[in-house]
Amino acid sequence: MVSPSFRAVRLAGISFAALTLIFPSESKAQDRQNNELKPEALGVRISTPIEIDGSLQEDAWVGAQPLSGFVQNEPMDGDPVTERTEVRILYDDNAVYFGMWLYDSDPSAIVFGETRRDADLTDTDAVLIVLDTYLDRQNGFVFGTTPAGIEYDGQVTKEGEGGFGGNMRQQRGSGGGFNLNWDGSWEVATSRSELGWFAEFRIPFSTLRYGGGGEQVWGLNISRNIRRKNEQAFWSPVPRQFDLYRVSQAGTLSGIDAPAKRVIDATPYVLAGNGWEYSLTGDPTISNRKTEIGADLKFGVTPSLTLDLTYNTDFAQVEVDDEQINLTRFRLFFPEKRPFFLENAGTFSVGTPQSVELFFSRRIGFAGGQSVPILGGGRLSGRVGSFSVGILNIQTQKLEDLDSLGQTFTVSGPNNYSVARVLREFPNRTHIGTIAAARVNADSSDDYNVTLGLDGRLGIGDAVSLDGYVATSMTPGINGGTHAVNLSSSYATRNWSGGAAFRQVGDGFNPEVGFLERKAYRFYTFRVLRHMRVPQIPWFREARPHINYREFRDLNGFTETRVVHIDSHFEFANGAFFQLPALNLTREGLQDPFEIHEGVVVPAGTYDNVEFQFRFNTNESAPLSVSGRIVLGGLYGGSQKVFDVTANGRIGDTFVASFRANRADVKLPEGSFVTSLLSLRTAYSFTPRIYLQSLIQYNGQTDDFSMNVRFGWLSTAGTGLFLVYNDVEQVDALPSRFSRWQPVNRALLMKFTQQFNLTR
Repeated sequence: MVSPSFRAVRLAGISFAALTLIFPSESKAQDRQNNELKPEALGVRISTPIEIDGSLQEDAWVGAQPLSGFVQNEPMDGDPVTERTEVRILYDDNAVYFGMWLYDSDPSAIVFGETRRDADLTDTDAVLIVLDTYLDRQNGFVFGTTPAGIEYDGQVTKEGEGGFGGNMRQQRGSGGGFNLNWDGSWEVATSRSELGWFAEFRIPFSTLRYGGGGEQVWGLNISRNIRRKNEQAFWSPVPRQFDLYRVSQAGTLSGIDAPAKRVIDATPYVLAGNGWEYSLTGDPTISNRKTEIGADLKFGVTPSLTLDLTYNTDFAQVEVDDEQINLTRFRLFFPEKRPFFLENAGTFSVGTPQSVELFFSRRIGFAGGQSVPILGGGRLSGRVGSFSVGILNIQTQKLEDLDSLGQTFTVSGPNNYSVARVLREFPNRTHIGTIAAARVNADSSDDYNVTLGLDGRLGIGDAVSLDGYVATSMTPGINGGTHAVNLSSSYATRNWSGGAAFRQVGDGFNPEVGFLERKAYRFYTFRVLRHMRVPQIPWFREARPHINYREFRDLNGFTETRVVHIDSHFEFANGAFFQLPALNLTREGLQDPFEIHEGVVVPAGTYDNVEFQFRFNTNESAPLSVSGRIVLGGLYGGSQKVFDVTANGRIGDTFVASFRANRADVKLPEGSFVTSLLSLRTAYSFTPRIYLQSLIQYNGQTDDFSMNVRFGWLSTAGTGLFLVYNDVEQVDALPSRFSRWQPVNRALLMKFTQQFNLTR
């Protein structure tokens, strides 16, 4: 008798094969842009600084040679951009200027997007610049804006690639190939007319890092989004399987004479506020009035090497984390958002993102679910010759707390954290590097941890990358199994992509200054995906049938997790998306019972299940859009129904709101339960630099209600005036018993920080 699982696999395989026959390969010359010479740009020197107002009326702009010839990446890669686009580049003793003429035949249809720094540019008209200032074809600075005139910036490392075999979600900290949370000091202004929209950038040399003073040759690429057409075009052509972060596809910028002077920036802050902690009766038991001062200092040792020092570091203005529901027995990952740890964060990135990270800066300043005060520290990062280097040292203070009996206990000792990283890049996305990370308790010579690692990547042509790393850790009392090793490969062309990976983590591997999702396992995965297009259907963009297999086994061969995922995605010309109900064949193996929910314990055993998953989103550039995910199927011998829906709304370019509702209804032989996660995120922008934001969340798994309200009046590089209110409540039941809300802690803080350029 044929099992239902086998039938499902067979039907899915037939569907996959049928799709590959229905959608033929494209017959046009697919890689002609790769065979062309990369374009070259020349900066023009000016003696009078440009006024940054977005008007582009100065005579200097008229005299500069325009860059044109933009080529589509989407939807018809290799074809000319459909709207006239021109760029001119100027410079003086202090900065580089970019002028963008973004003509549009239908200016009324321009999508402005959200007026907020670093807002998502995917679903708006936008223009972006990538500057590879070391010309290593792997790393760069990104600057962008929209018709609303926002500042968008970040850092690209390793061409934005995180490696195959881990969670490929975009990273926002030390673990990823693109660091969005990096904030530089620069200016942009935009204007609009019946001809289209226009942008004017001023990027100071002090914001960039480059090899040395004198005439420069930098990598350069510029992209334009025309959102109503879901079109993206590049000055230096980029095949559609890649994006702006593919720095090796960039052209070159020459003729700029950059200064060799050192950069010295001081960023002091003053903070004042009050915090309250509450007893079970609802009365405030502790009232902490807080007044602090601190500062960061940035010193340019050379134009390519920067020393950052911090004293009494504070992160009051940073947005709180998004709540997560955890129905697994493994650790959750929360990205780094604190400004000091974000510059050159990609330099310190080694491992598999969100799975095995040899250095993860969020381990510094957090312990036992509490924030640990950071006394101070420093970071030396940049380039020394052909090597990228990074050295970080941070000292935290001792943190004590009271237990339920009123006795004092130590949450975290006075720990010193050190990280050293050296990386050498070679042509064609190839590099090799080493890292050392350590934590040492200043009060105990027997309390320390050291992690050592070696990593590398080999690029073969444009399509193939081979990655690997080996690591070991040293912890008193742990003598065996202190290793981790990973080998992976990835392949990407216009029509096919895929990869495979193997990873082993020993039972004694303990990177205390890193992130480890689970211990003691071997991991296997492979993936193959087909991109299918029918140019004759203008409203349809692409079908993506794919198969993915991943499995975690313990070191004795016992399967802990296995997923076989068979699916196809369908994307439309306006960006709308849905998937065929994906088929997931899952196995969860438990050698020990675990508590999945309060009072519900899953016994040891092996659980094979079938689940179906459906995801969708409407046109996310529209004023109102909806996205969601539905999962139906088995779970640990029972069943699950998961519904996750997000509604996004936008009024003009000033107000945005996003409401998310997540509900999981789980029925197991050991008991049934429901978890809920609700969040409401709103933002109103008075100007691109003045905003009011709020994030309200309810987590039914922990019965926590939280509110974070932030007002910001920004100056440069993310500094300015911030007012922050935080409120955490314990809720017995929502929404039927509001009387059972119990305050846990509240805080009201004001922080002012300002950057001063001390360079002479």
